[in-house]
Amino acid sequence: MNSPHSGDAMSTLPRKVLIAVDSSMASRQALAYARNILPYGAEVRLVSVAENPHTLFPMGRHVGQVLDQARDELLRDAAEALDQARDWMAQCDVRIETDVIDLSKHGSDVVDALLDAADSWSADLMVVGARQHHGLQRWVEGTVSESLTRRLRCPMLVVPENYSTTDGHLPERILFAIDGSPQSMSALQYGIRFATPNTYLRALYVIDRAVRLSDFSPIDVLEDAFVGEGKHALAAAEPVLAGVSARTTTALVRTGRTGDDVAHTIVREASSWDAQLIVMGTHGRRGMARWILGSVAGRVAHITQTPLLLIHTSEA
Repeated sequence: MNSPHSGDAMSTLPRKVLIAVDSSMASRQALAYARNILPYGAEVRLVSVAENPHTLFPMGRHVGQVLDQARDELLRDAAEALDQARDWMAQCDVRIETDVIDLSKHGSDVVDALLDAADSWSADLMVVGARQHHGLQRWVEGTVSESLTRRLRCPMLVVPENYSTTDGHLPERILFAIDGSPQSMSALQYGIRFATPNTYLRALYVIDRAVRLSDFSPIDVLEDAFVGEGKHALAAAEPVLAGVSARTTTALVRTGRTGDDVAHTIVREASSWDAQLIVMGTHGRRGMARWILGSVAGRVAHITQTPLLLIHTSEA
């Protein structure tokens, strides 16, 4: 049986958690992971979205009847997914409410509906399951990711479909991907609330060695600058992590010069270190490079096999 965490050490965990559910295995994995991070007495809102059949079926001669039948089926599927999720969460000592969002009435898409649900309920955390290239994964890729990272006011936890959760435990190994920006440090400060004195914590700074046509300086000059920034960023992160756990390390790693990028390097490091959670900000460096971190976060979400906590931070 899963028991939500209690006690002063767990007082900083999110207390209002919105979980987006459907009938997929990815959704089940998201629920399993969420159970491990819920504090005692937390409020959980399970939300399932019934898509608008107008966007799923072409117009035709008998379109009215077809759309009515399709809408009924979509609403029924959403309600069944909520019932299953509620049963799955019943072992936890938390307060549960459910909500079916009917896009036929809501008048928007899945992303807007979930963002509105999180905002109106003042959620502390949104949890979604991720299937690579399918289903809920579309929320964090392509142009959708840009809208999501700009508008999301609460952190979002993305749990991959193939991730196997150990019941009853907070993540025991947390990897923080930082880039030296104040926003990145804010994400680190948020992420440590999921740690205990026994958690292994690792701060990671990735030097991008891949040559890009957009680079205006020689690659060696850029790399030296990144090394200096990386050392400074890790030095700033180290005491923050050490204030939570004695089991802390830092790492300065490099991408390959060709055929590699920061996102794949983060995912590789998380896998080789056996991380159980990756923590990243969705906005980082200012100015010309500001878009880079948002782009990296989206790519990590697209390929990761490790749960990913994305934290929206305002520009400094």
